[in-house]
Amino acid sequence: MPDAPWTAWAPGTRVVVRRRLTADEAAAAGKPLTDVIGVVVRTTATELVLREDAGGSAAPPHRGHGAHDAGPPLVVVPLDAIVAGKPVPPRPPRRPA
Repeated sequence: MPDAPWTAWAPGTRVVVRRRLTADEAAAAGKPLTDVIGVVVRTTATELVLREDAGGSAAPPHRGHGAHDAGPPLVVVPLDAIVAGKPVPPRPPRRPA
């Protein structure tokens, strides 16, 4: 899809993409598609690399409660597997505990 908007997203843009799963992934998940929310790291001629940014379990543990990860995982999405995508607003700030 040479005209696909995700080929022009700038690094740092927070996006959601819907991608086709591989046959093995689809069989394990019981569905053919999945969504990935992340921040664009880079785009190449064949793939979109995102830093996962969905919140929840991807967040590192609180200080003093386990080892900190180097950061959220990178997700490499083949461009030919993307069926839809769009920029999304930044995550809202965390509410005080």
